[in-house]
Amino acid sequence: MPRNTRRQILAAAALVPLLAAAPAFAQTLEEKLVIVTSFSRDVTGPFVEAFQKKHPGTKVEIQSRSTTAGVSFIRETRSNPPDMFWASAPDAFEVLKKGNLLQKYTPAATGIAQRVGPSPVNDPEGFYFGFAASGYGIMYNTRYMRANNLPVPKEWDDLKKPAYFGHVGISAPSRSGTTHLTVETILQGEGWNKGWATMLEIAGNFASVSDRSFGVPDAVNSGQYGVGIVIDFFGLSAKASGFPVEFVYPTITTMVPANIGIVAGSRNANAARAFVEFLLSEEGQTILLDPKIQRLPVRTAIYDKAPAGYPNPFKDTSLGSRVTFDNDASETRYELLNSLFDRMITFRLKELTEAWKAIHAATAAVERSKSAEGGRLLAEARRLATTVPVTEAQAKDPQIAGAFQEKKPDRPVAARQAEFEEQWDAFARRNYAEAKTLAERAAAAR
Repeated sequence: MPRNTRRQILAAAALVPLLAAAPAFAQTLEEKLVIVTSFSRDVTGPFVEAFQKKHPGTKVEIQSRSTTAGVSFIRETRSNPPDMFWASAPDAFEVLKKGNLLQKYTPAATGIAQRVGPSPVNDPEGFYFGFAASGYGIMYNTRYMRANNLPVPKEWDDLKKPAYFGHVGISAPSRSGTTHLTVETILQGEGWNKGWATMLEIAGNFASVSDRSFGVPDAVNSGQYGVGIVIDFFGLSAKASGFPVEFVYPTITTMVPANIGIVAGSRNANAARAFVEFLLSEEGQTILLDPKIQRLPVRTAIYDKAPAGYPNPFKDTSLGSRVTFDNDASETRYELLNSLFDRMITFRLKELTEAWKAIHAATAAVERSKSAEGGRLLAEARRLATTVPVTEAQAKDPQIAGAFQEKKPDRPVAARQAEFEEQWDAFARRNYAEAKTLAERAAAAR
């Protein structure tokens, strides 16, 4: 056999195992990739542009939906699904995983942290993958704070203070997966009863409950109100873009991975796998430092490129250390929590804020009068304004939590869910009206 021929055969034989081990995305990519995401164009745009430049034969189509709407859309399009789901909320991915709506994949990327805080970066079973870390906290407008002589908030309890009345905003967890996680973090960090008491007292100072996540940072940036309860990258990116804002992580927060997953039945699976690898590559992770994005990379070496003062949860292990987030508990009561928040806060905001305005006034009056009767009436008013009509055990009960579904314009609310919600509405109206009356009596007591 000629020497050159022998060399060619040996070279070809050596190449076979390499080809067999090559990742699937090394095959020809499809011409299209459809991604459902809750992220804004400011976040997705740089990634899509860079990916398409790297893979010019593949066109990425972004479908913007809230986290909850995205989950529902994937459920409803099983026969012709999108290719990927890209969002911050790990509990939403658990919902999809348990519904057999995600497919397994093992990313080839190296240098990725194994855990962020108490949470694994990737799903241990391989159904979704962390591409960034997320924390939850308080964003505030520095100019607004000075103009209104407001103290700088550092903890959730700070936002209960009467000084913040009418100065705080949030989005509804039923419309925002990140707000859902924030509320769930407070409930898990403080316990169900104390957590709801904290949430309802803070809500007594709300100026607004937005129907979209982006509404809160937009309002803080513009000075519509001074303080917003947001996911970290809203505050960090606004500051990096030149707005007069700051962001702080309260002690009770959590660090969880923001995720991406490949939808079961994806028709463009090679392109989807390639997109995962790109997100986790050095190039993709560096994009997270873009001033318009400002997310926390999971590829730890990228922090060497970050500006001074950039949060690094892999070095500052105190971030999120107080809360071990329970995805299973969150997933079980996901829709119940959203509905309960709406019935107690979103839809009853006027009655709730009026009750707390009266409570704040009564607190000051009782401190002056030292009235025992006033103190008794005030304590009862506070109890009524910080109580929810659902116990933690009930919220975990599949027979109760399972009665709740995301609301759809074309789908009637199930009878049992409607019954609970009617009871909760009545509870909120009755409690807030009585709390206001008792607070007014407390203020007048001598």
